[in-house]
Amino acid sequence: MIRGLIFDINGTVTDILTDEGCNEIYRILSNFLDYQGISLSPDSVRQLYFDLNKRQRRESKEEFPEFDVVEIFREIVETYATGFTHSLPKARRKVLPEMLAEVFRAASRFKLQLYPGVREVLDGLRGRYQLAALSDGQALWAVPELQSVGLLDYFKPVIVSSDLGYRKPDVRMFESMLVEMNLTPAEVIFVGNDMYRDVFGANRLGIKTVFFKSNQGEQRKSGAEPDYIIYDFRQLPEAVRFLEARA
Repeated sequence: MIRGLIFDINGTVTDILTDEGCNEIYRILSNFLDYQGISLSPDSVRQLYFDLNKRQRRESKEEFPEFDVVEIFREIVETYATGFTHSLPKARRKVLPEMLAEVFRAASRFKLQLYPGVREVLDGLRGRYQLAALSDGQALWAVPELQSVGLLDYFKPVIVSSDLGYRKPDVRMFESMLVEMNLTPAEVIFVGNDMYRDVFGANRLGIKTVFFKSNQGEQRKSGAEPDYIIYDFRQLPEAVRFLEARA
């Protein structure tokens, strides 16, 4: 009996476009840092961001490491803080790394919207199933973005890889979700848009999968076969019915 549906977020329910290579991001961050007493050129901010990101992943002991964007900006602030920076109110200095992470995401995001039919489909499903979200990324970004598109109240729990330090297809992400939902692999279906991180990851634990062939994600088969493929999110109820009948 299927009792829960677990959803990936970006590329599955939200159609999002970001570009971390855009020069404008680092001009904005450079200017914002200047107001905090930290003088770094846009090129320096860019270099620091990517170097620290790579270092975090390299130093992690995880097979599939996730970086922590707040820690990246905390290290930048602590390394380049001036007397003016230290003179800022303590409460402001404390939240500054999070503020920088939010400014970074805001400047790098060019699109955020739902795929057609997402809200209507979820409205029809949430009365019958427990709905949850399991996503790679930064919780600082993912949760407000779900709020922005009106979906935050649909999912409980919401687990994001930055809170764990590792990302899909690490089986522990799926295990954590099952513990939170108090369900077994046989009682859930995972819905995602990436053949490797979503389908292969869920299959490692014996979870049935629906692959949404959207405009994002790895679409080549990666050592696992999805149990059902949809090409439009509005086909999901049909997929769930099929998998329930087969179960």
